[in-house]
Amino acid sequence: MSRDGAKPKSKSKAKSKKGDASEKAPKVRDSQGTPVSVTFLGGLGEIGRNCACIEVEGKILLLDCGLMFPDLDMLGIDLVLPDFTYLRENADRIIGCIATHGHEDHTGGLSFLLRELEFPIYGSALTLGLARNRIEEAGLLDRTEFIPVVDGERRMIGPFDVEFIPVTHSVPHGIATAFHTPQGVILHTGDFKLDLTPVDGRLTDLARIGAIASTEGIRLLLSDSTNAEEHGHAASETSVGAVLYDLFHRYEGRRIITTCFASHIHRVQQIADAAISFDRVIATMGMSMKKNVRMAREMGLLNIPESRLMDIADVGDLPPEKVCVISTGSQGEPMSALALMAANENRWLTLSGTDVVIMSSHPIPGNETDVSKVIDGLVRAGAEVVHSGISDVHASGHAKAEDLKMILSITRPEHFIPVHGEYRHLVAHAKLARTMGVAASKIIVCTDGDQVTLDDTGLRPTAQVPAGYLYVDGIIGDVGSGVLRDRRVLAEEGVVVVIVGVDIEHGTTMIGPEIITRGWVHAPEAEELLDQCADQVREAIAELFRNGRSDIENVQRVVRRAAGRFVNEKTKRRPMIVPVVMEA
Repeated sequence: MSRDGAKPKSKSKAKSKKGDASEKAPKVRDSQGTPVSVTFLGGLGEIGRNCACIEVEGKILLLDCGLMFPDLDMLGIDLVLPDFTYLRENADRIIGCIATHGHEDHTGGLSFLLRELEFPIYGSALTLGLARNRIEEAGLLDRTEFIPVVDGERRMIGPFDVEFIPVTHSVPHGIATAFHTPQGVILHTGDFKLDLTPVDGRLTDLARIGAIASTEGIRLLLSDSTNAEEHGHAASETSVGAVLYDLFHRYEGRRIITTCFASHIHRVQQIADAAISFDRVIATMGMSMKKNVRMAREMGLLNIPESRLMDIADVGDLPPEKVCVISTGSQGEPMSALALMAANENRWLTLSGTDVVIMSSHPIPGNETDVSKVIDGLVRAGAEVVHSGISDVHASGHAKAEDLKMILSITRPEHFIPVHGEYRHLVAHAKLARTMGVAASKIIVCTDGDQVTLDDTGLRPTAQVPAGYLYVDGIIGDVGSGVLRDRRVLAEEGVVVVIVGVDIEHGTTMIGPEIITRGWVHAPEAEELLDQCADQVREAIAELFRNGRSDIENVQRVVRRAAGRFVNEKTKRRPMIVPVVMEA
């Protein structure tokens, strides 16, 4: 946690140009209000695992609980979650969770947290529907209650006076959250962009945000930092629709397979509109895409006539120019429909030289390699691939620098904490805040585990809580960093197993040593090396017995040390040494 300590060259000049945002904001707070704390458990310093706690009068309201996809060095790990230690320790104080929107990096951790805790979840109907899928798969529906909220609603949740403000994002019905607290308004923007021509016409409610700023004032702003380094304004989602239309026109006569996030209902709508314009039927591929399309149509958020939908199993009977497939797998997920297609293992579709694949997405940081492999596989299969690197088939759902500056100019916060992003994004956003007149002393760049308190004296850091990574492998949580270290050693250096049988009572070696290795050397080609290793271990055991130290633990220690020393001296490698000592 760090104060943004940069100072303007001239204090008087800085105020004459922009003014101090804290001076502009109205002051209508009661004096000696109850302190309010904010604790960050994820999402500050990485893309994903978004989770924070707002604390008022001893009660805790969660703000999102998301997951993160693993980095390349997290071998065998499927998902990464926030550390739930702080939540477990304060379980009796948690009264609910607000889900700001339906993306997995904000809701995907709920199905794991609900295994240990019980609380209701608040969010828009679509957000709750998307979150419900994972919770239902985990069999945890009885541990929560889904409470829908609507745009502009203001309700009491325990001691929390919460207002839900609509914002545009890459998934419909995202919300910003205004907490009307004893210490003034805390505004959390959620993930947002300022799209003036959204597909569904639902705009970010800048008027309401401005009204709060000009009446109550915004004491603390927490704002999305993902694109803080990107200059200009975020492109409208509707700009992608025009590009898609042109691509469908260009590739008339060829089968078109598209992919995007299953939650990106607006993108699905625009793909469907382009397909229908060129008299194509639409088939979804991938379970999440099928579920989300069905749900969005039932909610009236997706307009695709029933006559234009077809089961993926039946598209093979139609001419290629009549087909549009909308698939999962935009991030190169290994078992997704698109990845299986690239590997020629998809049960529904086999690619040919007449197919076109439009990847209407951009890789999440960390997924670039997987996406690249899938693109390569698609091209090897003969398909022509159109992706965001060669065509404007994707628009970010996050505000860029000029949009962020506009929010700062409207909100005029007294205090500011950039949230949601890697550390460089947070720092870039802090610089934008200074540019817009927020005093450097009023800006804190936080990271995961930081707790801040807002009281009558201002905003200050107060504590550090556990906020490490919780690794998930399969359905097992908390794999642990030790397991990851072992996996890295096995992947990089291999393993050497030394099997030996000893007679502890008489101090003799009865069986072996036998050396078995995987990933260190290829045994059939290194028999002499393995024999030398066995000799070294045998001599070390004999020396141990001569010195009268005869127990299994000592033998194991000597075997590991002798084998490890030999392996390192001969090959300059450090494989995992596993001694298997049996008492004969």
